Amino acid sequence: MSHNHPVLQWQGKQAVYPPPLQLVQSALVLPEEPPELNGSRLIEGENLAVMSALLADFEGKIDLIYVDPPFLSGKSYRVRTGRKEDSRHPENWKTAEGFQDEWRDRADYLNMLYSRLRLMHSLLAETGSLYLHLDWHAAAYARVLLDEIFGPDRLLNEIIWTYHGPSPIRSAFKRKHDTLYVYTKSKEYTFNADAVRVPYDAATVKTFSSPKAGFGKRPDLARGKVPEDWWYFPVVARMHRERTGYPTQKPEALLERIIRASSNSGDLVADFFCGSGTCVTVARRLGRRWLGCDISPLAINTTRRRLLLEPEAGGFGVWVGRDRQEHHTLHPKIEITSDNLNVEARLTNLEPEALIALEFDWDFDGHLFRSRAQSIKGWRQETINTRLGHSYPRAGNYVVAARAVDAEGQTGLATERVQVG
Repeated sequence: MSHNHPVLQWQGKQAVYPPPLQLVQSALVLPEEPPELNGSRLIEGENLAVMSALLADFEGKIDLIYVDPPFLSGKSYRVRTGRKEDSRHPENWKTAEGFQDEWRDRADYLNMLYSRLRLMHSLLAETGSLYLHLDWHAAAYARVLLDEIFGPDRLLNEIIWTYHGPSPIRSAFKRKHDTLYVYTKSKEYTFNADAVRVPYDAATVKTFSSPKAGFGKRPDLARGKVPEDWWYFPVVARMHRERTGYPTQKPEALLERIIRASSNSGDLVADFFCGSGTCVTVARRLGRRWLGCDISPLAINTTRRRLLLEPEAGGFGVWVGRDRQEHHTLHPKIEITSDNLNVEARLTNLEPEALIALEFDWDFDGHLFRSRAQSIKGWRQETINTRLGHSYPRAGNYVVAARAVDAEGQTGLATERVQVG
């Protein structure tokens, strides 16, 4: 790594590396058959310690990292958990704590970012790329840090994502764009131009379709063009189909372009600030393996719910730091009726309207929860089904476990023994 270029200095600059977190698997989701999960993991934990732990198995193996870290905005963000609330009166919305983007000073923020970027560089494959998503608060600092870590010659693009929306600013031009810095690990990197081509605009088609267009080589109008480095995608507004209520949620179309451009089917994609789970949801849908990490249980449960709403996209593992074993604050109960090898399990003591997810393990071993059946509330649904059935392959004594999650991310686990056959 060359240092013949300017570097950013601040008081107390240091890359802090905590001891690797001991990760334990807490669940397998959708393992209908002996699971071939291809290493896809959803991890709850502090991402610096998680990345340190992942080095043992994933150093130099991640093909694409997208991260949308805190922006140095000085704000705290909350998650909307209510439904059918008057958008004109946010003071009456039902919310839960999302995440804090408040720092003692810029040095505190820069130490956070610097340490994590260095670990991401170590985790990237030699042909891998990093997309760092920020805005005007910290983008200028991040550019210099990335030059230090990757080298200034590894900057592939500075992408501007522009969008519309209301703004309270009246004394300056309205700030309506984010910045994505794209750095590659080496000169040999993945970029699939044909996977992200878009149609030419109508004016270009008209110009080059004319027989009078006699200057230079004509573009292949039917093939389309590789997008420029400024992109327009609408933000995820309140009425959008993909809206989860999680703050700072990014649009799926933005992540789809990134993942198609900078990875291939079967590649490993990671997001260590996964929030609402847009990156890992799209990566999974596109046939990539993935790693998602967040320190917030609410973010993890939002992402898990989002993934469960697309069960056809395949299974994954859920991991936690040994110091963050799931602490249950809900107390569900289940009743089970059986008829020969068939059973029906019913949740009895929690209101269906309050829940966002109900998952069942029909043969719980007391340690690893295998989510084999799910009732998941869609983003616009009012309630969920609290009755689920199962047919056992053979007679025996089984333990049925049910995991319930409410809109605030609180969880509960109930177990009940059943004899069938």
